[in-house]
Amino acid sequence: MEETKAYSISAGELAASDAIPDAFSTAKQLIYASPATLAFHSPGAQGFGVKRAALVVPGSVMLLVAPACCGRNTRLLSEVKGYENRYFFLLMDESDIVTGRHLKKIPQAVQEILDFLDQKPSVVFLCSTCVDALLGTDWDRVAAKAEEATGVPVRPCTMYALTRQGRKPPMETVRQTIYDLLPKTAKNPRACNILGFFSDIDQESELFSILKSFGLRKIRQVSSCRDYGEFQEMAEANFNLVLNPEAMLAAQDLEERLSIPSIEIRRLYQLDKIHRQYEGLSRVLGASLDDGKYFLAAKSALNAFQKKHRDLHISIGETLNANPFELSLALSRYGFHVEEIFASVTANDLPYIRRLAALSPDTRVYTNLSPTMLFYDCGSARVDLTIGQDAHFYHANTRNVPWNGDLQPFGYAGLAELITQMDRALEERA
Repeated sequence: MEETKAYSISAGELAASDAIPDAFSTAKQLIYASPATLAFHSPGAQGFGVKRAALVVPGSVMLLVAPACCGRNTRLLSEVKGYENRYFFLLMDESDIVTGRHLKKIPQAVQEILDFLDQKPSVVFLCSTCVDALLGTDWDRVAAKAEEATGVPVRPCTMYALTRQGRKPPMETVRQTIYDLLPKTAKNPRACNILGFFSDIDQESELFSILKSFGLRKIRQVSSCRDYGEFQEMAEANFNLVLNPEAMLAAQDLEERLSIPSIEIRRLYQLDKIHRQYEGLSRVLGASLDDGKYFLAAKSALNAFQKKHRDLHISIGETLNANPFELSLALSRYGFHVEEIFASVTANDLPYIRRLAALSPDTRVYTNLSPTMLFYDCGSARVDLTIGQDAHFYHANTRNVPWNGDLQPFGYAGLAELITQMDRALEERA
């Protein structure tokens, strides 16, 4: 009888493949909700899933319309500091699911929220689950009726895991919903927005200094807005700087609706690519770039780490502040051995995978979502360090850098901080 083992494919095989294997598609197999993917799967458990993301809008509250099983993890999140009295629940029973009668209760539920709160919310988000996706509920119409009945802005916020690999995944849609609240206003040529994340870019990042050197004075992020009025001032931006592909749908909508163009750059960990991005940004903006001191500081930190840890074997997960394939490529280019990657593969990852395959064709790529991960053998590869909480789950006795804090790393400073944390983890006593 053939031995059962976790599905994986080498970077070389993946790069040579005509299509992404079915094992990486949630639509073509059973999904394994392992402890390694709790933050990835459960938006209420940790990180910025749909439910927490929508509440980045100052003064907003959320009405979760769902069966009780979908509301339990949100109940835990509602006890986190800063989220008190921001989550409310309209629970569905079997009759609601069959008849859809719960939809008629929503205007009353929104009114009860308004009556309960001491201060009127800036917006009420209606968060729905896969149940209403299967029912085909028209949430735009439902939200419009609730807004008309209560006089407060009401917006739909769908949490449909079924659409995660579809044309408009939940995390792209919620970004579009958030920025749809911005009104049309006059433009400020010295203002820009940073789109992409739901928490602040680390102020230690050189990104802010570089943007200011280009003459920009108002650099706004939704997570930094102190109140709803300040959030709406994001509408005056001369352009949007998009740092995460999941924000492109929102950026395109802002360009069509408010005439705010966008420039896309990525969070990268390859030194030369970081520099080229800044060069490209400076050309687009017609400004001169001086990033030499930031480049040299990151390169110096990297050189010191390389000398100290020459033969380093690493496993990388996907629950981290990085694209796991770009990070794997960067570390491979720096001379380290990337043994494993635990991540879903998308078409956007293929350019990184092809370059990785040329350097490290034997790197094994696993999918966290495959039921075969039940049979993963942690002794199948030499691993000195894991990056990401999910990778640590598979190598519990190996030193780990979680690299998934709310404060978002970016640019040269992000690379330097990652190197610092890797060195610290490796130096800790077992």
